[in-house]
Amino acid sequence: MSQTQYKAFRVTETPNGLFSRQIEQLNTSELPERGVLIRVRYSSLNYKDALSSHGNKGVTRRYPHTPGIDAAGIVIKSNSGLFREGDEVIVTGYDLGMNTSGGFGEYINVPAEWIVPKPAGLSLKESMIFGTAGFTAALSIHHLLRSGQEPQAGPILVTGATGGVGSLAVAMLTLLGFDVIAATGKPEQENLLRKLGAKTVIDRKETDDLSGKALLRPRWSGAIDTVGGNILATLLKSCAEHGNIACCGNVSSPELHTTVFPFILNGVNLLGVNSATTPMANRKILWEKLSNVWKPTLPAELIHETNLMDLDLYITKILQGKIAGRVVLKHDNE
Repeated sequence: MSQTQYKAFRVTETPNGLFSRQIEQLNTSELPERGVLIRVRYSSLNYKDALSSHGNKGVTRRYPHTPGIDAAGIVIKSNSGLFREGDEVIVTGYDLGMNTSGGFGEYINVPAEWIVPKPAGLSLKESMIFGTAGFTAALSIHHLLRSGQEPQAGPILVTGATGGVGSLAVAMLTLLGFDVIAATGKPEQENLLRKLGAKTVIDRKETDDLSGKALLRPRWSGAIDTVGGNILATLLKSCAEHGNIACCGNVSSPELHTTVFPFILNGVNLLGVNSATTPMANRKILWEKLSNVWKPTLPAELIHETNLMDLDLYITKILQGKIAGRVVLKHDNE
């Protein structure tokens, strides 16, 4: 492979077990040959990227490392008949940015099987405004619809509604005709959530029942939960009969303590959402929907564009819960 120098946001483990973050000059010849070399034009910042950037070994085992679980760019070289030089493509999920150098570098080298051709209805930047967060929101909605969830059944609750997945889920569900209840711990963002389409905004405390009761009065016909823990348990016991709850995150806790009663008495369905290894056929279908019929228009204040130099500031903010919406990383490598 010919050698091309590029910049990357690198995380290094020091001998005393601490982690440092810096921008480094690397060479494409250092990337393991996986089949398709892509010049990354945009990436996005996700909570998982922030964890990787702070040395979370549950996300990334080996350092030094380039995080970034999302990438959109242009094929530079391909050993696969599926792609050719100049193709605009999207990569999200699989091992990208976890133990494979990710989108916080100006180049990635990945298997063709990880790559989605960019739909015509999306720009590269738009695809990263969505990124893993948008794809996860779309996959959650896909599971709800496949399980029979309909707007006329009643409102849908979205937890973590100002986060990446939550905000995009609110916008997409509204677009599809659902009445959305947005739960948030950021009451100052109520106007923003209503701009996204939320019909009702509630404090997240209302979704964190501590009564110990096995069942509660139904308050929603279904939900998309991004936080897990006792909030997910509350969603289950407050869901109407035959409702569906898509579980796609564990920001609050990975543990779930509940009873069987929401399932055997109310017929509630708990739907697992794993966006990282979604089969490629489904990926293409959902990205196509994100490019047209499910494509929401987001308020400008929900989109934060940054560069490699300022990326660390946003990593700190996202870990502190101070980011609403999406952070898009633009590489200056045109």
